[in-house]
Amino acid sequence: MSTIFEGTSFLIKKKFLKLLGSDFRVENAQGKDILFAHLKAFKWKEDITLYTDETKTEGIINIKARTILDFSSAYDFVDLKTNQKIGAAKRKGFKSILQDEWLIMDANDKEIGKVQEDSFLLAMVRRILTALVPQKFEITVNGKNVGQYKNNFNPFLSKVAITLKEPDENFSASFAIALGILICAIEGKQG
Repeated sequence: MSTIFEGTSFLIKKKFLKLLGSDFRVENAQGKDILFAHLKAFKWKEDITLYTDETKTEGIINIKARTILDFSSAYDFVDLKTNQKIGAAKRKGFKSILQDEWLIMDANDKEIGKVQEDSFLLAMVRRILTALVPQKFEITVNGKNVGQYKNNFNPFLSKVAITLKEPDENFSASFAIALGILICAIEGKQG
């Protein structure tokens, strides 16, 4: 896609006290802002666009829910430059009540992996103590652990660190970042 996705470490920051919708920034390992994302408010279906600049003029990836208000909705990830689907993710609705889990799918909706909260016991503690125990998600693609998402411990500023271990042709850094923003947006609504 672009050189902005080079690297293995990224940080997603959710803007604090946004009145309408949600805004996110993505930093690379050097602390430079590389992406900006916006979740539109008052939409029946989640709709998030990732932009290359803060003015939000050049969109590069769009994430859109397939259905309205579905507990287990699937979300399509589309490269806005080519208008091609790069993949999809689906939240495991009822299973995620106890321990969050997302299925990762390729552009043809074939399941290629999952993102799962690190521990059932810690998941239960998180449901009781909320932000006091940060979430950590393991990313598995084609049977290999390829990285993780880790929330910070801060009730006022939501940050998710992305660490990628090995590249996978079906799970690029751009897909990992977009999925991280989606998870941050959806899981953030529950808290």
